[in-house]
Order: sequence, then structure tokens, then C-alpha cells
Amino acid sequence: MPVALPVTLYPDEPMARHSSWRAGGTVRYYAEPATPDEAIALAAWAREQQLPLIWIGRGTNLLVHDKGFDGVIAAYRGQRWELIEHGETAEVWIEAGAPMAGTARRLAAMGWAGLEWAEGLPGAVGGAIVGNAGCYGGSVAEVLIAADLLLNGSECVEWSVHDLAYTYRESVLKQLLHADIPPLVLAGRFRLQRGDPAALTARMKAIAAERKQKTPAGSSCGSVFKNPAGDFAGRLIEAAGLKGVRIGDAEISTLHANYIINHGQARAADILALIDLARTKVAEQFGITLQLEVRII
Repeated sequence: MPVALPVTLYPDEPMARHSSWRAGGTVRYYAEPATPDEAIALAAWAREQQLPLIWIGRGTNLLVHDKGFDGVIAAYRGQRWELIEHGETAEVWIEAGAPMAGTARRLAAMGWAGLEWAEGLPGAVGGAIVGNAGCYGGSVAEVLIAADLLLNGSECVEWSVHDLAYTYRESVLKQLLHADIPPLVLAGRFRLQRGDPAALTARMKAIAAERKQKTPAGSSCGSVFKNPAGDFAGRLIEAAGLKGVRIGDAEISTLHANYIINHGQARAADILALIDLARTKVAEQFGITLQLEVRII
């Protein structure tokens, strides 16, 4: 292992520490680069070692198989941001490691609207850009101007929102996650409008209260499946009679059937078994194939 590598490598790292499901196997090397130069150096090292490299966000929609991953998993941690005002509008540049919800709260308190829908949204800016995160009447695709990317582990480029080809919970970046050196989101530029801080804070408090009421307690990755057109995955799973079904220490939530809860000692295999069960039963009873919203490694 070259000592000159400017980012710390953690060997045999349990990925349960880096998944909000608190489950999953180990990775051969884990790292947290915080600058583009560190990410470039890590990608070059992985290529030299002939190790596959996977970029992740904050692990809020991630599950690593119990058998682990024989390569490098890295989470980009840069959190700088810069606000450029244009009278009643503004652009905010935010690095990919910044928390989506925390950044939205800070901007709302300053009187800037555009990201308040992200109150309570788990995960970081980079993951939200990759997956076109959205909730409560808003989405990344509606406010993103462009994203700074690292391509092939060495080339820093800017892609416009149109280049990202967004659809519901999808982007061209998501389709490239299985490349040898997948693209890494370094930062995003978002469009904002001036708003009343008190009104924005009130709206975010209302969103937080509604989210708390609907969100099951316990370790989970949020919604497991995308909502099929014209329907809701949770409704279909509940209608299939699967609420409360448990395998090992994993359970399809009794509050919201599109959540799978780890009650403490669930293995990735338990969660995956419930995923397969939900898919199978919904397909058998309703002819609908549920598509995953979470990422499986």
C-alpha cells in the first residue's frame, strides 16, 4: 500500500457502519476523500491495484451483501458551499458530501427558497443528485442547474441538468454506476428564490412533522421500492398481506409496508429475502414488478 496516498484507507471495513440499515458485509478497503485531488489519487491507486472502485454517499439507500465486496468503496466527504446572489434569485454551489436536509434548513433560515422540500431527507447532496431525490412536491431535477463530476477517475467536468437526463428517481449517472470507474458527483449548483424565512421555516416544520408521523422507527433505508406509475409500492405490499412479515431480525414495517426495518441483528440476506418476497407476491397478485430504489452491492 503506497504511503503517499493522500487519503486514509480502512481495510476490511464493516459496511454496516456506513449503511442506515446497519447491515451488510465488509469491504476490502474503505475511504473518505474530501477533495477532488484526493478522489483522483484514490481512483488512480485502485486502478494500479486492479481493484474495482465504487463511490457511495451517506449510505441511506445502500446494502452490501453479507459476503462483502472485494474492492474499494469510497464516500466523498467535501462539504463546502458558496452562495451567489442575483437580487431576488441566487445560485448555491454545494459539495456532494454536504447533508441535503441540513443545507436546506440553513438556506431557508437565510431566506432562500428552493430546497425546503428536502427537510428531513436523509443522505448527502451527491446521492440526491445521482438518484433525483424528491419528496413533498419538490425534486432535484426541478432546481439543479448543473453538477460537477469526476469522470474515469481523472477528468473534472460539468454536466447540465439536461445532460443528466432525469426521470423519476433515475438519471444517466445511476445507469453508469457499474462502470469500471463510475462517475463521482463532486458538487451541484442549485437555483434559489428569495423567500420569507418565517414562512419557509413553518413549511419545513410541517414537513418534518408529517415525515415523522409516516416514518417507521428503527434502522431502515427509507422506501425500498420506487412507486409504480399511478400507484404506491407500500399500498401494493400491504395489499399482498406482507405487513409485519419477518425474516430473521428484518421486518416489513407495520406502519409503512415500503420500509424494511432492521430490529438489531438482521443480516443483508434477511433484508434481501424480504425484498424478493415482496417482489414475488406483488407480481403474482397484481402483475406489477416492483423496481428497487435502494442500491445493492
